Amino acid sequence: MQNYLTPNFSFAPMIPERALGSRVWDTEGREYIDLSGGIAVNALGHCHPDLVAALAEQSQKLWHISNIYTTKPAQELAQKLVEHTFADKVFFCNSGAEANEAALKLARKYGRDHFGGHKTEIISCLNSFHGRTLFTVSVGGQPKYSKDYAPLPQGITHVPFNDIAALEAAISENTCAVIIEPIQGESGILPATQEYLQAARRLCDEHGALLILDEVQTGMGHTGKLFAYEHYGITPDILSSAKALGGGFPIGAILTTDKIAPTFGPGTHGSTFGGNPMACAVGSRAFDIINAPETLAYVEKQGQKLQTTLRELGEKTGVFKEVRGMGLLIGCVLSDKYQGRASEITAAALKHGLMVLVAGADVMRFAPSLLLNDEDMAEGLKRLEAALTEWIA
Repeated sequence: MQNYLTPNFSFAPMIPERALGSRVWDTEGREYIDLSGGIAVNALGHCHPDLVAALAEQSQKLWHISNIYTTKPAQELAQKLVEHTFADKVFFCNSGAEANEAALKLARKYGRDHFGGHKTEIISCLNSFHGRTLFTVSVGGQPKYSKDYAPLPQGITHVPFNDIAALEAAISENTCAVIIEPIQGESGILPATQEYLQAARRLCDEHGALLILDEVQTGMGHTGKLFAYEHYGITPDILSSAKALGGGFPIGAILTTDKIAPTFGPGTHGSTFGGNPMACAVGSRAFDIINAPETLAYVEKQGQKLQTTLRELGEKTGVFKEVRGMGLLIGCVLSDKYQGRASEITAAALKHGLMVLVAGADVMRFAPSLLLNDEDMAEGLKRLEAALTEWIA
């Protein structure tokens, strides 16, 4: 097929055509097991009937209306997010990058409004990932994503992840925000320690800085909690969400408190498509399913099964030296012998009818549907073992 898209993506040698649950079929009719979840987006699998129904129902009512108005779907989803989290207010946008952009702008404006023009510095972690806008790619701690776009926004400091001493040394009265992923996603599915996030909360309080948690990938059930911060005994000041929030339909959001939300007064920030009625209707239906106690318990159970089997597979083949993560957000760290070759494994898996991800060059990433059943898990792992066996031969 002729490609008419810009070459910033390296497309796989197959074209998905339809999908259901954790199964995908390409244009040639070949079936795949999807353990990637659209990079942690398809939280309820592909074409979940309840989400299809919600989209169909809303599509007959209202597609888009400007932000001069609010809508019932937007208010309903926002209410659910508020009632089940630390937050009092929600801002809707369309993606994780937009959510983090909004969070960072809000933090800078809050610091300026309440403390003065000096309080603008943002602290982020090395190897973090927060999006692809110029601001978020600068805040992200991976120069490979930002080096070609200089001059970059200033007032950003990067510190090692999970290093309390480094954070203590970097934070000051000039710091307006510290932004952290509870689990670093793109750099290897590396969870924050409880001590680190609790120290970050304490240091932000001591210096009048806001704690932003980027839960674009970890949120909406992937760790076995609605949001990953619930594992850590803290609450953030601002939380960003996207990916699984819409169950596959594009939507992003930031959650914050009544203390901070007024900083975004009329006209200070916006999004043409933010709060789209169809996105919010689908997101609201997805929220009800994801936040159900039985779903979150199922994520924990299936996550333990998947991690256990991956560890066994790692021992059997010698390909993985560590399996880490929470719930159904899992990273398999390659053994020293195979360092830097994660993308080769994903290509080998695809040939065997399995869709998986990388998280950097040394880690395979799994972010399947939260409803992944035993049959699809077993079949996916069978195909993975076949791919690994062939690959190392």
